[in-house]
Amino acid sequence: MDALSRRTLLAAGAATAATLAAGCASTNGSDGEQAAPPASASGARPTGTSAAPKPPATLIGDGSTSDTGPQPNQPKPEPLGLGERPPQFVVFSWDGAGELDNKLFTRFRKLAKDHNASMTFFLSGIYTLPESKKSLYHPPQHSVGASDIGYLSDPHIHETVQQIGSAWLEGHEIGTHFNGHFCGANGGGRWSPDEWDSEIEQAMSFVMNWKTNTGFTDLPALPFDYRKELIGGRTPCLEGQRGLLPTAAKRGWKYDSSGPGGLQVWPQKFQGGALWDFPLQSIPFPGHSFQVLSMDYNIMYNQSGNNTKGDPGQHAAWQNQARDAYLAGFDRAYKGNRAPLYIGNHFEQWNGGIYMNAVEDVIKAIADRPEVRLVSFRQLVQWLEVQDPAVLRKLQSLNPGESPAGGWEAFMGAPSAPASASASASVSATASVSASASRAA
Repeated sequence: MDALSRRTLLAAGAATAATLAAGCASTNGSDGEQAAPPASASGARPTGTSAAPKPPATLIGDGSTSDTGPQPNQPKPEPLGLGERPPQFVVFSWDGAGELDNKLFTRFRKLAKDHNASMTFFLSGIYTLPESKKSLYHPPQHSVGASDIGYLSDPHIHETVQQIGSAWLEGHEIGTHFNGHFCGANGGGRWSPDEWDSEIEQAMSFVMNWKTNTGFTDLPALPFDYRKELIGGRTPCLEGQRGLLPTAAKRGWKYDSSGPGGLQVWPQKFQGGALWDFPLQSIPFPGHSFQVLSMDYNIMYNQSGNNTKGDPGQHAAWQNQARDAYLAGFDRAYKGNRAPLYIGNHFEQWNGGIYMNAVEDVIKAIADRPEVRLVSFRQLVQWLEVQDPAVLRKLQSLNPGESPAGGWEAFMGAPSAPASASASASVSATASVSASASRAA
């Protein structure tokens, strides 16, 4: 039984499609190419790098990683001005993020470069650990070396390391999808804060010691200090947030993207104000009365179930439906409250690769729209944290799809909305979600 089959078996007996497979790590993964600095507006897009020479890199540990200074191709976050309409942020994120023969990481790095986009890559730590060294992995509540996703081959680890380093230099974020992708009765939902801390520490160790563990001598150090770079992640199957959050806050992380089926509203902080909550969102699902989670696997599940090789005769229609679901979520925000849109993906060729094609179509359709900013979660955090809290409260008061009654200029120049007028009051605005499955794979 392959890794995907093992994961989908864990998802049996599910109850809602919004949480199915949202945290599903790819069993393969892939890499990509270099993103040019996007033009700045309200500090939302990268503005390019300084002409000043960079200081020499400082190697860390065994030389697998290094401190090369500030990350290139980053935006300068700026507060909104009086009466200014907020940008439309869209975050494309990838779970697993390993490079295989399908070269999907490479494909989407190039696409990002072509469309001035930054993305977040949630790297599975064991994708930098050879299977011959799997005894180094001690997963919580599982035997040494166990994993519900496959280890990459040595050549694929080699390519993944290259892709991760290049992606960071292009301005993309390297987050974490943790390690063994355990779900269900024996998964991360049962882990304590200390067990999550161990899982994080091991994920960081594998990334920061890939040279020792692989023996590769022909690759440069990764250009970032992962201890500083890592400020957020997404749990496998969207499970275990309760145990993870205290550890994430203690480690000084800035956000978590493990929530399922969130509303399309402006984000707020949780865990005592320590972390921004960036859940995958419920978006309109064309042809259905329910909404679907903003992730490729969840859309696939609602089209072909656990079958990743569904009816080829349906592929074209399914691809259009996936594209139109993402675009419907985009339009609801762009023409309404301008809440950031979060889209989750995997480097997989499910149903003939139609979900990769759908995501590419969406990027091409929205990247050049006025005031659209394709950013990483890290960049979104930085923008949110320079805003006036009173301005954020105003934005948080808007329901999904709701634009200010008097127009943006009047709304953003009016007296501050009270703190109690928050997005929490908008729960009733969400449509019902499909009852086809309960757990993300």
